[in-house]
Parts: sequence; C-alpha cells; structure tokens
Amino acid sequence: MQFITRLLLFAAAAVACGTASGQSYPSEPVRLIVGFPAGGPADLFGRVLAQAMSANLGQQVVVENKSGVGGVLGMDAVAKALPDGYMLGLNNQGSVAMAPFALSSMPYHPQKDLALVTTVVKVPEVIVAHPSLPVNSFAELIAYAKANPGKVNYGSAGAGGITHLAGELLKAEARIDLVHVPYKGAAPAVSDLLGGQVQMGIFDIPVVLPHIRSGKLKAIAVTSAKRTPALPEVPTTAEVNYPNVISDNWYGLVAPAATPPDVLRRIHAAAVAALRSSALLEQFAKVSGIAFPSTPEEYAAFLTEEQARWSVIIKTIGFKE
Repeated sequence: MQFITRLLLFAAAAVACGTASGQSYPSEPVRLIVGFPAGGPADLFGRVLAQAMSANLGQQVVVENKSGVGGVLGMDAVAKALPDGYMLGLNNQGSVAMAPFALSSMPYHPQKDLALVTTVVKVPEVIVAHPSLPVNSFAELIAYAKANPGKVNYGSAGAGGITHLAGELLKAEARIDLVHVPYKGAAPAVSDLLGGQVQMGIFDIPVVLPHIRSGKLKAIAVTSAKRTPALPEVPTTAEVNYPNVISDNWYGLVAPAATPPDVLRRIHAAAVAALRSSALLEQFAKVSGIAFPSTPEEYAAFLTEEQARWSVIIKTIGFKE
C-alpha cells in the first residue's frame, strides 16, 4: 500500500513538474540549428523565424549553423539533444523526406526521433533553360527532349538533393531521357548553365530569378501547384497537364522527440504567430519564400506524402549514398 501511495505521489509530482516546465519555458535563450552554412536561403529563413519567435517567447532564439550531408548532420544533433525545448531545428526537405531513402546509413528516424512542430516555408522551383536550347515552353521542352533522347542535360546542386530528384521526377512523369550533371552546390551549377555547359536545370526561384529577369536564362515552368508572385507570367507544371511534377523546396521546425507536450505547444504557438506576422511575410517574400504554418498533425501528414513521392523516385533510379 505504501508503495502504491509513493508511486501515485511520484506520478503527481512528475505531472506538476511538467506543467511548471511549460509555464516557465523558456527561462533562457533557445538554440535553432540550421543545417546549412550562413548566408544561404536556409540560414535567412532561420534567422527571420528566430527573430520573430524571440519576440513571442520572451527569450532570444539564437541560430547556429551546423552544415553537412544536405542538412542531415544538423538534424541529427537536434534528434540527439536534451528534450527540454532549448534546442530546435530548421529542417530542410532533404533531411527528412529524401535522406531516409537515399542514404545507406541514416542516423535518425524523422518521425520517431523528431517532434514535428510546424512546416515553415515553401520555396517554389522553376525549370530554366539556356537560350541556346530551342524551346520556349514546357510543351516544346518535352517535344524536343523526346525527339532528342539523351541529348539534353540538366545541372543540379548535387546528387540526391531536390534539384537532382526534381529532374528525375520530370523525366519519369514526362517519359523523357535527360542526362543528369551533378555539381557541388547550386552556384557552380547555375554558373555552368549560364555558360552553356549544361542546357537546363530546376532550381529554387531566388537562385535564378536575376538571370531570368536579365534574359540570360529562359523560365519554362514553375514546378508548383500555383503560380508564384515572383514570376506571375510563368505557368505551373500543373497548368500544363503535369500535376505530379511538383517539387517545391520547403523547410520545417522540429524538436527532439521526447520534448514535453506543453513545451511543444508553447514553441508551436510562438512559431505560428511568427509565421503569420506581416514583418516575417515581407522578409520571406523578398526571396520568394511562402510562409507555410501548420499543426503538428498537418506536418506529419505532409511529410508522409513527401516521403511517398520521393522514395519512389529514389528507388526507381537506384540512388544510394
């Protein structure tokens, strides 16, 4: 009887402690791990989100860059962190939707080792071509590629990432033969595209927008369900009868899986309020980012859909790292 009484008292104390932790959280600065180097799009989105969340949490949210393996190293650090709400992560699409199927050894399970807080931002991608490629529309691109199998190449920011797999998705859906040319990053890939060493590519709009506006690259189609304000005159792949050729890049907010529910609710509320603020929306829009707040349940469903989409492509091409 005494044992049961002590057990009940322990359980009550644990509940009280958990409630107190949520009420007092955060009592010190919070770290936000971004899995990419400073200065890039992921870093920008992370810093804008961190600034807005700081105001909502009443504590500073400090960005730390931990790059490597396409964002995986940063998210691995979050997955293995103390689950107290003081280390969060800005995951990219690749680190939770692609890497589990593309890596021979995955250090964490996205759904089991990470608490999915909210999706954060979508970044539309656009199919672009060098002026020497004799196509000016999506239909012309497909027709030309079918008439010239294996003679059209596309550059990517690296094997296994979104700019590579978006090309493979296009190939599979349109049944065309394009040759993949991987680079170590988007910058060298775009540089060679501008120089005509490769003929086309699929990149985040901010990466190629200046070159589209200057006429150095041709925008063929946006790989999204809806047109983007940055390129309102460019049709989407959905509009030209390829609704499955969707390859938006995106980022989400995660925490260690065992983080207390009340702390997660506090983090979620702060993040969603930030993602609905006019200041953040304005900053995101400058780099074609579309704020994308969600519930944890909506994030989980979205991630399942994304994993289903990209796992098929990765398996089809037999890609493993």
